[in-house]
This record gives sequence, structure tokens and C-alpha cells, in this order.
Amino acid sequence: MPTIYLIRHGKASPEAADYDELSATGHEQSRLVGAELARRGLELGPVVTGTLRRQRQTAVAALRGLDGAGGSGPEPVADPWNEYDHLRLLERHTTGTGTLQERLDASLHAWTASDATGEGSWTAFRDGVRAALDELATSLTRGRTALVFTSAGVIATACATLMRAPEPVFVAMNRVVVNGSVTKLVHGRGGTRLLSFNDHAHLEHGGPDLMTFR
Repeated sequence: MPTIYLIRHGKASPEAADYDELSATGHEQSRLVGAELARRGLELGPVVTGTLRRQRQTAVAALRGLDGAGGSGPEPVADPWNEYDHLRLLERHTTGTGTLQERLDASLHAWTASDATGEGSWTAFRDGVRAALDELATSLTRGRTALVFTSAGVIATACATLMRAPEPVFVAMNRVVVNGSVTKLVHGRGGTRLLSFNDHAHLEHGGPDLMTFR
């Protein structure tokens, strides 16, 4: 049956002037993603990313490894798989002190609890992710695997909606998505199902420095 891999981008550059740029660690994570995908011997379907630079850089680096001969591999196609604006959420929904993760979790809980609709709302983000996932799933042919290079919030949202889980589950899942991890979905007569979440075994032999969350 058709398969979808949701792949989180490699580590970005939170300490640099431009966050939306893969770090050296992110490039290595992306290379290992490509090696793992090559090992699995996939029959590739569509390859899509959001428009964020870190997502597209991850796709290009991973596909170069997947090609196996030093080429660039299939060209990723931009699609609406972008992350929520975490800086905007932190500004709107949190006050006081705490670690970045604590403040982000608090802002996500407030965001998902809001009844706001329209651009920038949780409802719009959730529904947009699910619509993109459904459109991709129904376009796949038997035996093909689509690769989606995206971000933690998108992956957590897709998984939480597939499980019909309440919003706090989305926040908990969002917190633990590893850079360069692979989440596997399958699509069949019964719809789209989650098979595995946040698989990062391909990164573990590289040591603890490759286990990142930003």
C-alpha cells in the first residue's frame, strides 16, 4: 500500500543570525537520513517540502545520499508543509520566565485552547496540515513512498489528528520530535494510519551530538 514518510529537518542554527539555515550537525543528520532511505530501497513517489530553507536544505542533502552516486537525486517540490511561527506564539501567549521549552509548551497550550479561527490560528494550522496530508495520501499509487521534509509541529499535528487525540497530545508529541527523524504513515482502504513515530535509530551511532530537537 502507499506509504508516506514525514521527515523532520536537520538541526537549524538557533545561535546564528539566521535561524532558518542548517547547522553542520543538521547537514550530517540529513546525510544519515539519505543513507537510511537508501538502505530501505524505496520506490519513490512525490518528494515535497515546505518553503522554509531548513526543510529544503534537508531534502536536497538527503536526496543526494539517496541517489547513491554523488548526484543530487530527485528535485523536491515545494508544498504547504511549513511550521507554525513559534516566535509569534511566544510573543502572544506567554509571559514571565522559564526555559525556552517551558515557554513554548505554555504558548502551544494557550494557542490550541483558543477558539480563534483564520490565519495564524491553531484551527487553521491543524486543518491545513490535515488537508495537505489527505491530498498527498490520495494521490499516491500502490507501492510508492512519498517523502515529506517538514517540521516538528506539522509531524505532531498530522499524527495527533490521525489518532484523534486531544490537543495536549499534540504538544507532548511536538516536544520530542528529533531532528532528522522519520515518521511512517500508510494509506489504504481504511484511510491513513500511523505506523511509527519519530524513528531516529539511524542517528544513534553518530553519538549524542546528533540527538537534537531544534
